[in-house]
Amino acid sequence: MQALDEPNGLLAVGGDLSPTRLVEAYYQGIFPWFNDDDPILWWSPHPRAVFTPQTQPLNKTMRKCLKKSTWRFTINHAFAEVIKACSEPRASEQGTWISSDIQNAYIKLHSLGKAHSIEVWDDKTLVGGLYGIAVGSVFCGESMFHRQTNASKAAFAMLNQHIAKHGFKLIDAQIMNPHLENLGAKPVPRNEFLQTLKQLRNQVIDNQAWVTQEVYFDI
Repeated sequence: MQALDEPNGLLAVGGDLSPTRLVEAYYQGIFPWFNDDDPILWWSPHPRAVFTPQTQPLNKTMRKCLKKSTWRFTINHAFAEVIKACSEPRASEQGTWISSDIQNAYIKLHSLGKAHSIEVWDDKTLVGGLYGIAVGSVFCGESMFHRQTNASKAAFAMLNQHIAKHGFKLIDAQIMNPHLENLGAKPVPRNEFLQTLKQLRNQVIDNQAWVTQEVYFDI
């Protein structure tokens, strides 16, 4: 795989966002990432940010947060709402890479059972969540958001517990940054990641993992 060193991981330009192309890209460890006025850009960065899903109890900070909150957690209840919320620029940003084309493409993947969301609710209000793609026993995380403090961290903690129970072996967080490092992501060399992906991408996962449902923490 001949990805560039600068910009880190740029592999290809062009193509389309059809479900077939997207599924094949993730299967090969490649993902799209581009601004709305750019051509479609495909990436495979080095190193890769990854997590190992864990069923272990939550840390003290998250347990304390959950005990104070009235949040509920669901899976695949509001995928379109989650990706739209993820597309909203943060206060420090001028725009978003999650364009309407990206949203429509991943909503199609969701309808095909390939893309999934975790939602955090305060009563009937969506206050946090995340979405990503399942590739065998790898979950490729795309983006998360929060409208209440720590709601995105809680969504990630739920993802971590839930997919570990259902046999997932790896969470691909793509590009390392301080926020991911703070959550516990580890950098791995591109070649190592791709070798692991090759071993895991055809594994069959419990088909109950992504049934639309309400889910609960093991605390």
